[in-house]
Amino acid sequence: MRLVDSHCHLQADRFDSDVNLVLGGARLAGVERLLVPGWDRPSCERALDLAARFPWLDVAVGVHPHDAANVGDDAWRWFVEMARDDRVVAVGETGLDFDRLFSPPKTQLANLRRNLALALEVGKPAILHCRSSEGSREAQDTLLAELEKAGLKSTDESGESAARPQAIVHSFSGPVDYAQAVLRLGLAISFSGLVFRAGEEASADVARLVPADRLLIETDSPFLSPPGAPRRRNEPEWVAVTGRWLAKVRGADPEPMGERLVASYDRILARANRG
Repeated sequence: MRLVDSHCHLQADRFDSDVNLVLGGARLAGVERLLVPGWDRPSCERALDLAARFPWLDVAVGVHPHDAANVGDDAWRWFVEMARDDRVVAVGETGLDFDRLFSPPKTQLANLRRNLALALEVGKPAILHCRSSEGSREAQDTLLAELEKAGLKSTDESGESAARPQAIVHSFSGPVDYAQAVLRLGLAISFSGLVFRAGEEASADVARLVPADRLLIETDSPFLSPPGAPRRRNEPEWVAVTGRWLAKVRGADPEPMGERLVASYDRILARANRG
């Protein structure tokens, strides 16, 4: 089965000693596309360094909600500049996290707005993280309102469908009606090993709803290990577990499913010089 990993933090220190072997394992498992998103400037710089060493990797630059309070206006200028780099195919990881609240909600909102504005300015999709506190959906509902305010839409000025999604909801978590609202905006949805955890049962229903050309999978390595993967460090090769799950819940043959995943990645995370 052909595979993609649309969200993998290979620049994390847990991969410092053996990133070459990790990427070799990913290739052997069938991973053909891999996006390395940053969360602050140092992580974005490390992602760009990896892309220089391994040209088949893609990069996203942006500020995670956890780090929103640590990036002021002067520091933000670097992200604005680097978002135009040819290796950068998306803006993020950004979004809202009302669960851990490492940055205050108002600061997270300001950070989300500037990341969304930058994504629209450079014409690259935003990578969106969204987590609410247990038993709440405040972050999801707030994110939807912000996406609408920012002008993300499913059609262009002529009324035709947009060429590609303007954002990706990564590592999807939430109720079906939230997913339906995301899809009405024309956005893409990516599934990770989170789908195997208790409380995420709605993800299977959502996976059946997502149009094939807006569907992605990821590991969110080194986090969110799926069943069978090492708990201490998830790796991109384990995206195969989520790929098989996706094929099963959609009632699809894994081989055509893999073809569609690669095609969707190339459409959503377009790169002119992709080999």
